[in-house]
Amino acid sequence: MNKDQVKGSLKEAAGKVQEKTGELTGNKSQEIKGAARQVEGNVQKTYGDAKEAAKD
Repeated sequence: MNKDQVKGSLKEAAGKVQEKTGELTGNKSQEIKGAARQVEGNVQKTYGDAKEAAKD
């Protein structure tokens, strides 16, 4: 597991929390930011996965 996989997973989890918090408080802005953060984390994790696959 490389740093991009770890950081991506953490961003994804933080985004889920942020999105859910926005949903519970009725704050659409936080929901959108959380969803965007999840996408960013997913992209970074996928990049890390590709790096790992290329290493093997």
